[in-house]
Amino acid sequence: MRNQSYVTLMSAQAISSIGDWLSIVAVITLVGLKWEASPMQVSLVFLCLAVPMALLGPVAGMMADRFNRKGLMIGSDLVRAGLILMLSFAETLWMIYLCLFVIGLFSALFVPAKNGKLKEVVGDGEMKSAMSITSMIDSTTKVMGPLLSGVLVAAFGAQIVFIIDSATFILSAALLFFLPKSSCSREIERETEEVKGSFKKDILIGFSFIKSNRFMLVGMFFLGMSMLVLQLSDSQIIVLLRQLTSPSPDLFGYAVTAAGVGMFLSGLVLTKKTDYTPFSLMLLGVCGIGLSFGMMALLTYFDMGNSIVWVPLTALSAGFTAALVFVPFQAAVQVDTPVHMTGRVFGVINSVMTTATIIGPLLGGWLSTVMGVIPTFIITGLLLLLIAFSGWVTKQRIERREENVSESQRGTSEAAAK
Repeated sequence: MRNQSYVTLMSAQAISSIGDWLSIVAVITLVGLKWEASPMQVSLVFLCLAVPMALLGPVAGMMADRFNRKGLMIGSDLVRAGLILMLSFAETLWMIYLCLFVIGLFSALFVPAKNGKLKEVVGDGEMKSAMSITSMIDSTTKVMGPLLSGVLVAAFGAQIVFIIDSATFILSAALLFFLPKSSCSREIERETEEVKGSFKKDILIGFSFIKSNRFMLVGMFFLGMSMLVLQLSDSQIIVLLRQLTSPSPDLFGYAVTAAGVGMFLSGLVLTKKTDYTPFSLMLLGVCGIGLSFGMMALLTYFDMGNSIVWVPLTALSAGFTAALVFVPFQAAVQVDTPVHMTGRVFGVINSVMTTATIIGPLLGGWLSTVMGVIPTFIITGLLLLLIAFSGWVTKQRIERREENVSESQRGTSEAAAK
């Protein structure tokens, strides 16, 4: 926290993240309640934001490595500020969709640029703590953002909230403007010039680097699969709670808040305990999410009383263990990736994660319709446990293979010495 550059970067992230939640709640309120849009039309709101990040993640990552990251972040914030302001004058759904799609494009550019800048200003020895604090900021804004937006929308209306949201992006850009130039900027520029090639080659560099790093490749696969399976049920929690005989009207809000608190607490623990093995912690987290979702399904099936207690507790457990999946992986990727390639690597990873968040809810909605929401949650829990088990088997094989390689290298060295 004595790192002024890091504090500035995280402050800008916190402000822009709150702004993201302000606009999402305001748009859903405007489209869903005032304009009485259909469920499919409401779903398109989220798709317009997510699809650009899924499709253009690698391209955005390449741009984050080729161009000045500070300038890209400031430009992205200012453009999004203007587009959010345009939403306050929108009169048709298509204007909403167009603005959100372009906002998604510039969000896709902001994320790898921010991750690259984080690599510039934080040393590898402090990266695990830094990523944990980043997770804490994300989870805090995930709780406070919707709450604040709901209050503001109820008090002033969606249009005023769009204006406030636009101001948050301008404030974020102003903070980033004062971000000092990192000491390694010249080295980054030199390395970038050395690897700069064709457009296609530049994009493929991120894929090639991930493929060459065994942990990164395996970790990204398990992260993507876990995210996909998790989204089968995560998007259907409100439907699951409707199965209870007498659920509290505020039960869903409590669950979302508890999940955010769980992620915050997990991030807090990981800021202090940084001597962990990333892949093992990831698998432990996947297992914990599976158990949490399975327990939530079983308690709902038996229609257990005191849902006001056990729903937030299971959501807290799911949020806590979810952070164990994301934080260690992203911290390890930051440490292992050269600073001039961070944008491309995180562009690929963000694309995989966003694709999972698009496909997962669609499959989850279909499964809940065909099989019922409780079986969907049970299937999700079992699949996550299966992923965790297969991960432990893979981990043991990888470690065994590395030990064999080390032994063979020692044997070769000893033979050469004789």
